[in-house]
Amino acid sequence: MTATEPDARRNASPYLYGREAASVARVLGTGQYGHTGLTAEFERRIAAHLGVPDAVAVTSGTAALHSALLATGIGVGDEVIVPSMTFCATVQAIRAVGAAPRFIDVDPVTLCVTPQLVIEAVTEDTAAVLPVLFGGRAVDLGPIREDLAKRGIVVIEDAAHAFGSHGGSHYVGADDTALTCFSFGPVKNLTCGQGGAVIPRTPEEAAAVRRLRTLGVTQSQSERAEITSYQVEGFGLRYQLSSINAAIGLAQLDHFDITVRSRRHLWHSYSDALGALEEATPIDVGLDQTVPHLCQVRVPHRDQVFAHLRARSIGVGVHYPPNHLQPAFARWRRDLPATERVSREILSLPFHQHLTEADVHRVVTALGHALKATGGA
Repeated sequence: MTATEPDARRNASPYLYGREAASVARVLGTGQYGHTGLTAEFERRIAAHLGVPDAVAVTSGTAALHSALLATGIGVGDEVIVPSMTFCATVQAIRAVGAAPRFIDVDPVTLCVTPQLVIEAVTEDTAAVLPVLFGGRAVDLGPIREDLAKRGIVVIEDAAHAFGSHGGSHYVGADDTALTCFSFGPVKNLTCGQGGAVIPRTPEEAAAVRRLRTLGVTQSQSERAEITSYQVEGFGLRYQLSSINAAIGLAQLDHFDITVRSRRHLWHSYSDALGALEEATPIDVGLDQTVPHLCQVRVPHRDQVFAHLRARSIGVGVHYPPNHLQPAFARWRRDLPATERVSREILSLPFHQHLTEADVHRVVTALGHALKATGGA
């Protein structure tokens, strides 16, 4: 290992397979850095990988959520059911369309919502449910799908952690009863450097997201080059994925089978090693169906354990501080006992493909020492 290669000092880190730099260099050489045919190729490859009719690439996972909410008509006066246990971007996308978050609790074993928790939170103002596929684990709302549909409630999945994971027999994103939003950010299972995608349910939703991502302009960049005007049909944003980012994503996608094996093996190695620590309870990601994005444990005295490990150059993190307790969202605060309890206990261990078995052993050994030092074991 070289001095610059990431190790357990980093909580997360991109993993590159070697062709990404050359792919970017080829794009730079063309002088065309915006949404080009390479972006369209990336969309086709993502759709083919998932076995879906279409995928619409955008600039980030947050842009994907925002676009999906706009495309389905969610706005002022609407309520969106969402777990508090997520990155704040999920909630900011809801606020960006003028809708109100209705925070709900999670299952403390998985950190994901359940059908029962969702249906109990539905009100007459509920227009959408936004389940978060935490750590990469699929969320099955099958038992309440028919009820939600009868009420006209749309399901938009925040699958930022879950590219490559399965829900039953199909990939996350291949359930045509929900729109699915992926992130291809720097440390996601598949990275574009920055990027995201919406998997629409219908051609109409795909067309709506495509208009939104190009400032409401209906003609493509190549079409506009051949005409003297263009048409703006409605509100839009500059959310199109650049060909530079698409080139990185395509290079990553060629090796995604290795990513799946590597991340599952790493999580399994952690699980085996953590078996020796009674005070550290792993969050269940459902490994057989999941390409894990995180490896988390629940520990007593979390803040002290965190400080102990950081002082010893172990790159632990916390995913995430609950949103219903944030000042920005205080207006929508509700009593969420499981979320509040778990949020005081969760600890994210270093998790990226640069880690070795020796790194895993070092992290778990240090965690054991930290638990003893802080009175947790």
